[in-house]
Amino acid sequence: MTLPKLSIGALGGTVSMQAKSAGEGVTPAVTGEAMLASLPELTELALINVETLCLLPSASLDFEQLLSVLRWAKAQVEQGATGVVLTQGTDTLEESAYFLDLLWDLDAPLVMTGAMRSASQVGADGPANLMAAIKVALDKNSRRRGVQVVMNDQVHAAAWVRKSDALAVDAFTSPLFGPVGVMVEGRVQYLSEPPLERMTLPYPGKTHHRVALLEAVLGADIQLLEQIVRLGYDGLVIAGFGAGHVAAQWAERIGRIAEKLPVVIASRTGSGTTAQHSYGFVGGEMDLQGRGAVMAGFLCPRKSRILLWLLIGCGMQRKVRECFSNVPL
Repeated sequence: MTLPKLSIGALGGTVSMQAKSAGEGVTPAVTGEAMLASLPELTELALINVETLCLLPSASLDFEQLLSVLRWAKAQVEQGATGVVLTQGTDTLEESAYFLDLLWDLDAPLVMTGAMRSASQVGADGPANLMAAIKVALDKNSRRRGVQVVMNDQVHAAAWVRKSDALAVDAFTSPLFGPVGVMVEGRVQYLSEPPLERMTLPYPGKTHHRVALLEAVLGADIQLLEQIVRLGYDGLVIAGFGAGHVAAQWAERIGRIAEKLPVVIASRTGSGTTAQHSYGFVGGEMDLQGRGAVMAGFLCPRKSRILLWLLIGCGMQRKVRECFSNVPL
């Protein structure tokens, strides 16, 4: 029997971390090759190509590095890989997954995973998560699903997955939408069909632009808002109250900013959508839209920033409202 080809790229994160000595904090140390050493049964599943692309805590990853990872992953598929698995830290896993999903225009699966316990901890979850991710990447039903995140025997769509607990093993959830699949007896069981359409964007023509993210909080002043344009930002995302609201004094400044650069209003709540035509008070979503702001819908503030950054990088500023209105569910 001819085994399929699978490529694994290791980026670092908790899944790769160990302590050098007792009492010290863990740091990235375990290469992708070393991680696979604990999974000898892989030789019966696929022909594995593994590369350690970097060893970083995921908080230190940036867009340029992710674009490099994207090029590597696409090259693996072009060279015959059935699918690609990436391991990285969980702190920014939800953001990296959505970033790559917006640029992954291939049918082949790109699966991301990590760990909540370091490689040196008792009960480390990295090996189990990696094995599950590999099986998802090899499954024929994983095609045309874009980028997926596999953690704790659940499969999540990149657009909706969130790290919703700081330390728990079951930290990853998809509020409102739920997982798209689960692992049952070593195989993935999908709970829904692949999406009928996916939003994918061209490779960004520029990468040095900046998009700010500010959160609306009780009693916040306006000093940071007033500096956004002067500081040279190219876009702004507001994590608004409730269904996408801000204080009255913020609303006026947001209107001025929206005259110069795109402004997106998301909900800071962690679940649910921004409203469109419910609240008419100053700072409500109807008022903000009248001032030129765009509502993010179901996208959380962090992923709204990812989408806006890519749209600006692709020269699609005029399509910001259209793209946020048509994020596939």
